[in-house]
Amino acid sequence: MNLSEHSMKQTDRYTQGIINIDEISHSIRSFGFDRPVDAAVILGSGLGGFTEQISQAISLSYHQVPNFPVTSVTGHKGELMLGEVAGKSVLAFSGRFHRYEGFSLDQTVLPVRIAQKLGARLLVISNAAGGINRSLEVGDLMIIDDIMRLIGTTTPTGFPPYRCRLKASAAKVRELAADSGLTIRTGTYLFVQGPNYETKAEIRAFRTLGADAVGMSTVPEIAEASRLGIDTAAISLITNMASGITEQKLDHKDVEITAKRRKKDFIRLVSSVIEKW
Repeated sequence: MNLSEHSMKQTDRYTQGIINIDEISHSIRSFGFDRPVDAAVILGSGLGGFTEQISQAISLSYHQVPNFPVTSVTGHKGELMLGEVAGKSVLAFSGRFHRYEGFSLDQTVLPVRIAQKLGARLLVISNAAGGINRSLEVGDLMIIDDIMRLIGTTTPTGFPPYRCRLKASAAKVRELAADSGLTIRTGTYLFVQGPNYETKAEIRAFRTLGADAVGMSTVPEIAEASRLGIDTAAISLITNMASGITEQKLDHKDVEITAKRRKKDFIRLVSSVIEKW
């Protein structure tokens, strides 16, 4: 079976609702991912370079794990890595699963559930986002202290109500950034499903509503982490200004260019969060 057929088979199984987090976690442990995890990191588009910071690392392709979805987005390697950062045991997901790829919410939040199953007490979620607030600049690191959801539910059905609380964690990350000599921003992240970029009219509306940045991920993961009671820090790298803010044409290549430019600062911030949380 080639990789394309493998991916299609897995997607077919998931669209039929076949998902067993215990089986998947057991499979991952069988590959040597069997030591306690202090923190987990979900790496967004272009931000996979953080894995270079992980020492004594072992890696595992998503393709190798039975019934594990496979990401198809450029800039997402599709690999699990376990090792140490600042003396802490860290599990990194180099690649996530987006709703616009056709994945269900259960699949989208799978990394969060795996992190919880493997014992992570802290989850750091990152993404590449478009800036809406005119005071933001390309290359800014923005700590998410609130979220907006305009497309209905972002949580798998069947769970009781809960709140997403990010203010306290955002304040803590700001303090850690200051201690590390990093200048960061704080703002509200608006989740859209994608995959198309937003229109100028939509961006005007989003800005009026109070959104600072917009992206196609992260909020379902934040919601699931909140439901599971995992401490969560969420970081957006502003890789472009959204449609209508500037006249520059939006291009996914900008994501990787900007991520490369801020790579060292991103690594320093996330490492500090993991070390001192």
